[in-house]
Amino acid sequence: MENPYLPYPVRIDQIVTETEDRNIKTFKLVFLNPEDEKKFAYHPGQFAELSIAGKGEIPIGIASSPTEKGFLLFTVNKTGLVTTFLHNMKEGDVMGVRGPMGNWYPLDQMEGKNIVIVAGGFAFTTLRSTIVYLLNPANRPRFKDITVIYGARTPGMLLYKDELAAWEARDDIKVHITVDGTDDPDWKYNIGFVPAITEKKAPGAEDAYVLVCGPPIMLKFTEPVLEKLGFPPDRIIESKENRMKCGIGMCGRCSFGTEFVCKDGPVFTMAKLNTLPREY
Repeated sequence: MENPYLPYPVRIDQIVTETEDRNIKTFKLVFLNPEDEKKFAYHPGQFAELSIAGKGEIPIGIASSPTEKGFLLFTVNKTGLVTTFLHNMKEGDVMGVRGPMGNWYPLDQMEGKNIVIVAGGFAFTTLRSTIVYLLNPANRPRFKDITVIYGARTPGMLLYKDELAAWEARDDIKVHITVDGTDDPDWKYNIGFVPAITEKKAPGAEDAYVLVCGPPIMLKFTEPVLEKLGFPPDRIIESKENRMKCGIGMCGRCSFGTEFVCKDGPVFTMAKLNTLPREY
């Protein structure tokens, strides 16, 4: 049995600054050993621990899709010691990745169904993985209509802008982008909070699942909207990735009622969440 605490060595192949405040960057990582990439078999919705020798490690959702070969993507918000050090690293630097960890969005059971994706801010990462997976030519025929609702505070805080534009131009996915507010006269998309736009733009719940990931305040006000739209609790799939810690449920800091988010999650149905203590 391999040591679950031992990270795989990876090289930073590319760094992309995502937001105008420069606090969110996407890191493209390449395995130093090809056999490690084969071991790192993951699904959309899972996460990994990014480790930097002498600094520590951080749990981050995997933003790349399993259909994208040869690299991993992680979008990292600069918030503390490890993330700040990572933001100051350069292309070519070596670090570690431990994982994959947690469960994933149950896409196999959604086959033949409509899929609605609702995301807010920085939490778009694992849903980016999901969208790329769904749109892969081998997978797209397995699902019916795909609708994406994604919002950020301002236009400058939106992630993956080039991909958003590419998805918007396609005829096999509907993309609704929104911001909380803007004074940009050229802004052509929605203005409003994600819950309000979801109520206006989301399709009906018939024959559909909804995947949700965002900050707690967004989740608090989106959940009643989804219930109003008719989504049953077992078809609302929510990620609690903001509660991830050590990754394997040993430290206990991710405990959530009877569950450990790192081990039993971070993906839960609303039916399951309704049996656990409320966060808000």
